[in-house]
Amino acid sequence: MTPICLVGIGKIAVDQHVPAINASDDWDLAATVSRSGTVDGIPAFTNFDRMLAERDIPVISLCLPPVPRFAYAAKAIAAGRQVMLEKPPGATLAEVHSLQDMAAKAGVTLFATWHSRMARGVAAAKAFLADKTVTAGQITWKEDVRRWHPGQDWVFEAGGMGVFDPGINALSILTEVLPAQIHLQSAALSFPENRQTPIAADLTFSSGITAAFDWRQEGDQIWEITLQTEDDSVQLLDGGNRCVINAHEAEISDLDEYPALYDHMAKLLARGASDVDLSPMIHVADAMTLGRREMVEAFDF
Repeated sequence: MTPICLVGIGKIAVDQHVPAINASDDWDLAATVSRSGTVDGIPAFTNFDRMLAERDIPVISLCLPPVPRFAYAAKAIAAGRQVMLEKPPGATLAEVHSLQDMAAKAGVTLFATWHSRMARGVAAAKAFLADKTVTAGQITWKEDVRRWHPGQDWVFEAGGMGVFDPGINALSILTEVLPAQIHLQSAALSFPENRQTPIAADLTFSSGITAAFDWRQEGDQIWEITLQTEDDSVQLLDGGNRCVINAHEAEISDLDEYPALYDHMAKLLARGASDVDLSPMIHVADAMTLGRREMVEAFDF
């Protein structure tokens, strides 16, 4: 088993990363780094530099917010460690390109993870669409920020991405399953008058694809993608965990998202390879560039 250090012990680390690591035969959670969070029975550090100096742990999984992530990743790579990046892989495209260069020069693995690409139905949709032309599509990705990010004001600060924090999950699935590239044509972004990032977004892409993201959804949470070809319909439901092709349920993967991420990281290490695809993040950057800004009422947790 390969020792791994988990950095940033917040909700996503506790809910997803820790169980995935503990359930795997590939990994041994050897240490954590966090200002406040810990994992029972695991050596805990509050200073990343100290952990790097004192522990020869070969793999670092970074789960802290995107803005500080670059500095941690750069230190880990400089220390010769292999690095996993939670999504989005950074606060800017340029800094992730820099990390790619650093990792290549250091000869270490860099994995920019997109957990929703590992949802159980995504592979089936990708395989079915591989030789087809998508003519239309609709993404509906609506959830309650109070439920998923309770009191986490950083998501509404510059660099926090706002509704694109969940929306990029949909875009990661879309860019994985489409057989050809698309580009953004227009966007409308709704900014609460007291916040720095949008709480809702409506996007129009080429190939007749549209997307509606909203962080104000109460009740049932909606994570759905529907794609049409000339003769077929493909639906990805429940965040990509169900695939329905022409009204028939498709066979799905037997691994959940985060176990699949760590399985893929183990395979990358075995091959000495990296995996850094920035296409979902490019669409978000384009939305921020093209988006028409609309002010809406203030939002507070």
